[in-house]
Amino acid sequence: MRTNHSGPKRRRWPIVLLAVVAVVSTSGLVLLLATGGPAVGHFRSPDARDDYADAYAEALDRLPEPTETHDVETTFGTVRAYAWVAEEQPAATPVVLLPGRSAATPMWGDNLPHYIEHRTVYAFDTLGDTGLSEQTIPMRDVGDAARWVDEAMAGLDIERAHLVGHSQGGGLAAAVAVRHPDRLASLTLLEPVLTLGSLPLSTVLASIPLSMPFLPESWREAALNEIGGVEDEEVDPDDPLARMIDVGAESYNSSGLPNPVQLTDTELKGLPMPAYVAIASDSSLAGGEAAADKAKLIPDARVKIWPDTTHSLPMQVAPALDAELEAFWAAHP
Repeated sequence: MRTNHSGPKRRRWPIVLLAVVAVVSTSGLVLLLATGGPAVGHFRSPDARDDYADAYAEALDRLPEPTETHDVETTFGTVRAYAWVAEEQPAATPVVLLPGRSAATPMWGDNLPHYIEHRTVYAFDTLGDTGLSEQTIPMRDVGDAARWVDEAMAGLDIERAHLVGHSQGGGLAAAVAVRHPDRLASLTLLEPVLTLGSLPLSTVLASIPLSMPFLPESWREAALNEIGGVEDEEVDPDDPLARMIDVGAESYNSSGLPNPVQLTDTELKGLPMPAYVAIASDSSLAGGEAAADKAKLIPDARVKIWPDTTHSLPMQVAPALDAELEAFWAAHP
């Protein structure tokens, strides 16, 4: 049985990196350098995949042990999914988790112990991104990405679920809500990037050193910390999740992963399911107060700006956030 290691709650840089990678992937620099059409996410070499698998296993080992592991076939490839089955609450609507960019299932280590006390939880590794899902067919847009989520849920016999996404995963969850609303008992968006507004210009500018590998590593780390709103002494480069994401950034090409798109007012007003939207008070990459105001267009939405948080919100305030989410899910079975 894996154990959940407790320790000092840091604003660890890897969760910030999720959105930073999304920033770089949508910046003008990368768009100018991009060539060709839709791509298939892939490891750069067999050795790179092996290195990543080792780092992934170490990060995953810090989570509660899954009761089930699935590889689900979809149109666009095989989705790695983990389940923590709550046999004592068989009637409770399950939760499905979609991670931020480059984070995969291990990003939920601080949250899972709270979620699995009350209901069955599924966590997907994003298709076309780092993790153990394996993409085989290119995705043209976020609509295709929403399709694989729908197909993975169907493959696991999940009729309806509380769908949760952080960062890029929040954008994907929103796309599923627009295109497959019958799948959702509720929608939870945690700092969803590119979904309720544009990325802050300051973030895009600060991310430029991250897209230039020839610059000194100290410059890149300083830019990363600035974007995340963290001090140098808060950074824990030896954290297993940090190592996994760092190895993944070097090992995996996810240039074909569709980016989230901003929902229109009509789409927001048309969402039929209850929604919970959490926005960070500091260094928000979802759009801050403007994004919170936009989210209020959802007819049945609870929108909260969490004080003293950054884009790493899910791990920074895990106990308080998770308690609110369980109460929200329980109120919308």
